[in-house]
Amino acid sequence: MNSTELNSKRNNYVAVIGLEVHAQLATQTKAWCHCEVTAHALENTKVCEVCSAQPGTLPVLNKKVVEFASKMAMATHCKINDLSFFDRKNYFYPDLPKGYQISQFETPLAQDGYVEITNANGELKKIRIERIQIEEDTGKSTHEGEMSLINLNRAGTPLIEIVGKPDIETAEEASSYLKQLHSILTYLGVCHGNLQEGNFRCDVNVSIHKKGTNVWGTRTETKNLNSFKHVEKAIENEIERQVEILESGEKVIQQTLGFDPETLKVKVLRTKSDAHDYRYFPEPDLIPLVITEQEKTKWMNELPELPKVKQERFVQDYSLPVYDAEVLTADKNLAHYFEQVVKNYKGEPKKASNWIMVELLRLLNEFNIDVQKSPVSDFELAELLNAVFEGKISGKQAKDVFIKMFDEKKGALEVIKELGLVQISDTSALKELAEKLVAAHPTQTEQYLSGKDRLFGFFVGLVMKETKGQANPQVANDVMLEVLNKLKK
Repeated sequence: MNSTELNSKRNNYVAVIGLEVHAQLATQTKAWCHCEVTAHALENTKVCEVCSAQPGTLPVLNKKVVEFASKMAMATHCKINDLSFFDRKNYFYPDLPKGYQISQFETPLAQDGYVEITNANGELKKIRIERIQIEEDTGKSTHEGEMSLINLNRAGTPLIEIVGKPDIETAEEASSYLKQLHSILTYLGVCHGNLQEGNFRCDVNVSIHKKGTNVWGTRTETKNLNSFKHVEKAIENEIERQVEILESGEKVIQQTLGFDPETLKVKVLRTKSDAHDYRYFPEPDLIPLVITEQEKTKWMNELPELPKVKQERFVQDYSLPVYDAEVLTADKNLAHYFEQVVKNYKGEPKKASNWIMVELLRLLNEFNIDVQKSPVSDFELAELLNAVFEGKISGKQAKDVFIKMFDEKKGALEVIKELGLVQISDTSALKELAEKLVAAHPTQTEQYLSGKDRLFGFFVGLVMKETKGQANPQVANDVMLEVLNKLKK
């Protein structure tokens, strides 16, 4: 089936998408022991008897895990259960030393929440959250040729799994939902959110069915995606794959899929396991988890200003468009950077927003630099914008100055001085120059006075040339207009 036919057939189907997000909690130690949580230690050096599952050892719950998980539950409007339980999820894999994963099955930490996204029509849409549960990560397998190596540094690292309801209909909505969750987690400080290190990853469930029917199709699950773009690509590819299967008269099988970042395609890994295949049963080594009202109140009071609230405040306080507010508040550190620039800038906040969203983010993205490590600090950017606001340099010159500031980690005034770009805004000096230039070009002056207004640009150009581009363009315009209008009288 060619792409044109596929697109045509695809319009006859509705997609149903649900996401299961695994977020690594930013605790200093693991979920059940005192081993340090780090991604950069030498292999198998952050391992003890507990996380390597030595006989006779017992897990002890890290209280910080409960606090962090509960704060995420509160921030996503979930109901926290006063009493929840841990369960064993049994399966064999070489990097799972216990032969089971401690998770929550029957009664999780929290349930029935939601986050809001903006859909393709610009409308707010609620994506419901079925449950948030505490669990542990496995170790890591590295495959080299015919050999496999096991690193248990990650075994026992605390995770929360955020299971979303199948309320998502498009790849774009899925990406928007994930970005909202990522933003909330990092605002709370309960997850570092580093996608490259696997701090935030998800499994994607996709099914399709014909429009006009209420019977959902068979779903597949694509595992361990750690990029917003890859999630979008995987969903698009899987919808197309299922359309082709159904249109060829075959049936979609419940399967586990993998995503290949090279080909941007999904591939079948195995037939999907159901919950009963994991032989869940209550974890006998951990007592039920009790969360008191006092703890809930304390944690609720500690919640910071969250992304949606900050967005609304940016629109209200700084008169920003909704789009600008969404971009600036997606990252807590970027939002702080913007507010610090506005605090020190004499002009309109929208100007600062434009510079950050276009000039700053372009270079940060190009060199893969976090805004916290920006070569141009918020104060230095405000200094540059003030130089434009005060007429010391033009907006065009400011872009050249900014690039040099970024490359050489220098302040705005230092670079402006080095480049000799300080604008001449002295009205009397420019007026004297304008009078000399007009007197030196009698023919053009006569033509202008006789009605050839387009020659005005010629005279302004002479001022800019004579001052080597350092005359303030607006002042040069005003002064030249004044000098020429005097001759008309």
